[in-house]
Amino acid sequence: MNQAAPVLNSHDYGEVLESGAVRFTRLLPGPMERVWRYITEPELRARWLAGGPMELRLGGKVALEFWNGTLSSEPDPTPAEYCGCDGATLLGRITQLEPPRLLAFTWGEDGSEAGQPVSEVTFELTEQAGGKVRLVLTHRRLTTELMQNVGPGWHTHLDTLVLAAEGRRIAGFWQRFLDLKAYYAARIR
Repeated sequence: MNQAAPVLNSHDYGEVLESGAVRFTRLLPGPMERVWRYITEPELRARWLAGGPMELRLGGKVALEFWNGTLSSEPDPTPAEYCGCDGATLLGRITQLEPPRLLAFTWGEDGSEAGQPVSEVTFELTEQAGGKVRLVLTHRRLTTELMQNVGPGWHTHLDTLVLAAEGRRIAGFWQRFLDLKAYYAARIR
């Protein structure tokens, strides 16, 4: 039985900027250097997105090693249609780097998204009042088909980042992803 999707503010959902681009915004506990570490250090990144090495220099290699089934605090079986995702490695290269406020890298240079063009992910961090950090993630050069998975994927991963950064329990990664997939599929055509 599906659990109800979490009640979120409208700004929590990804915003389609243009054809093939989606943007997400989240507010995280600071300081900015701490959030930067969650994005760039494999051990911290593995808590909400994917582990794997990242060479922090322009042109540096990125290898994101996904184990989404391990992101939840409790057992969270991977749905059959996504079993190939756990253990998958996605390759890219750093295209923009201004620590600790800007990181961009290509997504899928290894052809892991068969038939899909190489896309680009950008993380922008800005300090906010009250010790908070505003994270804006933009993913560009996506096909409509890929965007229908990227939308709920980033949404779920970023919600997981917020929980991890706040030291809260993470429950039901895959269930949240599936609940959000229907929302994004209906809005991204």
